[in-house]
Amino acid sequence: MRKITKIEIITRPEKLEVLKQALHAIGVAGMTVSQVFGCGLTKGHTEVYRGAEYSINLLPKIKVETVVCEVPVEAVLETAKRVLRTGQLGDGKIFVYPIENAVRIRTGEEGDIAIIDTDTSGK
Repeated sequence: MRKITKIEIITRPEKLEVLKQALHAIGVAGMTVSQVFGCGLTKGHTEVYRGAEYSINLLPKIKVETVVCEVPVEAVLETAKRVLRTGQLGDGKIFVYPIENAVRIRTGEEGDIAIIDTDTSGK
């Protein structure tokens, strides 16, 4: 069984499409995308609404999660860094986790075969 790795990318919402296209181009077939709120080094910012000042410390972000075994982890990391880096605070973070097992519910397949696209019908 090949090593299975989960990669979690948290970044700016406006970068989603370019990230999806770049990951697809290197062979990443599946991903889960969530709208999330968070803060890191930026600690948010202050806005004025109807004369009152408000602290906005949780900023909108997107979280893209993917699990890979065929595509090298380094390729995913380099691709994500290349397309997401603006050089400004708030570009995001990437987290890498080892996965012990994966199960395809429909067939009961386990391990690396559970995340590999075995559909050869072209659908």
